Amino acid sequence: MTFVTRFAPSPTGPLHLGHAYSALLAHEMARDVNGTFLLRIEDTDTSRARVAWEEQIYDDLAWLGLTWRTPVLRQSEHLERYNRALMQLAADGLVYPCSCRRSDIRAALSAPQEGVIEPSVYPGTCRHRQMSSRKPGDALRLNMARALERLEAPLSFVDTGPIHTGTHAIDPDTLLHQTGDAVLGRKEIETVSYVLAAVIDDAAQGITHIVRGADLFDTTPLQVVLQHLLDLPTPIYHHHRLIRDDAGKRLAKRDDARAIAKYRADCATPDDIRAMVGLPSLFEKNPRE
Repeated sequence: MTFVTRFAPSPTGPLHLGHAYSALLAHEMARDVNGTFLLRIEDTDTSRARVAWEEQIYDDLAWLGLTWRTPVLRQSEHLERYNRALMQLAADGLVYPCSCRRSDIRAALSAPQEGVIEPSVYPGTCRHRQMSSRKPGDALRLNMARALERLEAPLSFVDTGPIHTGTHAIDPDTLLHQTGDAVLGRKEIETVSYVLAAVIDDAAQGITHIVRGADLFDTTPLQVVLQHLLDLPTPIYHHHRLIRDDAGKRLAKRDDARAIAKYRADCATPDDIRAMVGLPSLFEKNPRE
């Protein structure tokens, strides 16, 4: 079976031990089955993305021993592709403009993180609006109820990770009441949401297996819905355990003390990093090398 996976960081801060674990795990899962590992730079957040952080991503991953195909896909270079998909959904009557609170919209555009309080499910205030009423700065939201009506067949996805192993049926009521009308884009910052861009790129790059942290498990049903609406394949998912600090809290980019670059500066080795995240040393994996 073909195995193509990816590691897709945002260049908005330093990579930490959690990123190291996810990237190493994906890289080794691909290597073990003669598959392909890709690196993708998710830099659509132009207000926070920095070239310096992107360069450090390359340096850190290469230092860890990872290799990937070039050129690397940079999302900022494919905004038109995402916009076409968004307009396709709009033409199908599945998207509507929304002028509600911008703080909630900005939060919804970001990749979710464990421990971050998300805005409550959108109550549908602007659901009656037509695309012709769109104004500058309006968000575009998916009409979840209409989308689910369009998708008659039951939806599901497969997870091979240690936490959620098995086939997961997607419950429409859960999507309606816990996810709701998700934000898919906002012209003011010329981008689409993390979840939509990832779905489009995964299909464009032929990703067959998505390896990522368990904190993203709850975004998977929405992605599966978008895959079906856009006639895109659904990959196999592998949601892995999270690397946590001494207090049990999920690591974040603001935790510079656990940044890979900090360990490098303190003369740690790649095997030291592997030990910190619970992976065997390179010698243990390749004793004859």
